[in-house]
Amino acid sequence: ARRLPPAMARGAGLPLLLCSLGPLLCGAAGPSRAPREAEPGAAAPGVPLGWSLPLVGQDYLEILSSWYCSFGKCCKTGDCRIANNITGLELDLSRRLHGQHLAKDVILRAVQGFLETTRPEKALALSFHGWSGTGKNFVARMIADHLYRDGLRSECVKVFISLFHFPHPKYVDLYKVQLKKQVSETVQLCKQSLFIFDEAEKLHSGLLDAIKPYVDHYDSINEVDYRRSIFLFLSNIGGNIINQVTLDFWRAGRAREEITMEYLEQHLRLELLESTDGGFAHSHLLEENLIDFFVPFLPLENRHVKLCVRDAFLARSLPYTEEMLDEVVRMMVFVPKEEKLFSAQGCKSVSHRINYFLP
Repeated sequence: ARRLPPAMARGAGLPLLLCSLGPLLCGAAGPSRAPREAEPGAAAPGVPLGWSLPLVGQDYLEILSSWYCSFGKCCKTGDCRIANNITGLELDLSRRLHGQHLAKDVILRAVQGFLETTRPEKALALSFHGWSGTGKNFVARMIADHLYRDGLRSECVKVFISLFHFPHPKYVDLYKVQLKKQVSETVQLCKQSLFIFDEAEKLHSGLLDAIKPYVDHYDSINEVDYRRSIFLFLSNIGGNIINQVTLDFWRAGRAREEITMEYLEQHLRLELLESTDGGFAHSHLLEENLIDFFVPFLPLENRHVKLCVRDAFLARSLPYTEEMLDEVVRMMVFVPKEEKLFSAQGCKSVSHRINYFLP
């Protein structure tokens, strides 16, 4: 058998050496960067005791590990930018999303099932519906944070806000070209990409139809496979029927947790098809049933808002009392006028209202 030249033989052991260092180099969170300065004799963070690398050596190791990990060899997902931390997503949904039993269940099942499918038939398309402040953006951020190492800052994630990115209807044709280009370039850069469309009900139907092929059942478009992508559409459409169903259950003395996805989704789909608000309801995405799940976000009651207030205090490491939580809740507006059951703003503005209690 032919023997490798000494230099190549030494190089052949490089992958083994790098991956044997485990989390020091790659890990699920990607390459670790050692600080440029350290106290004399101190080990770099993450370096086991007994290792002592000169600064120059650390720099070379950092460059080398970044290069090697760019191939995804050390990462369970095959791409160090991608974390796919389903356990973390489940915990976050359970602990931080309040009053949304349907959204928790549907989103977790949909995302987990999609990621565990070796060859999905199409990209995953989820449409979030409900009043402002009920958690749609909150959950979209959670998904980004747990699926990607850098969350919303990841190069694999793109967020589009309707009135910000596509403000002028007369430029729809230009926007369509730009949007298709961004989607295509992102998927070529990152096979598992996440696209978030906020205020989807305000998107021109032409823009939604422009991305329809990427959500459809195609193996590839111009030799690019989009079936590993995830599309999230966030919309206030359907909020009224969701609120009415929730109110009807309350008036009938039934717990909101008794509301099933099957019961609410049929009402939601009907309202979407009859809606005259924007182009979302009349796009080919809906007409050709390319949205996999319509996820309803229920209106939040007093007890749910109180939990949001508690979370806001904890997030800022501020002390609080039950009286303080109740006081913040009393500052919120509740509807309908008779029952005063649901927060008109959901949990929006809660984090700012606790400033009232700061010295």
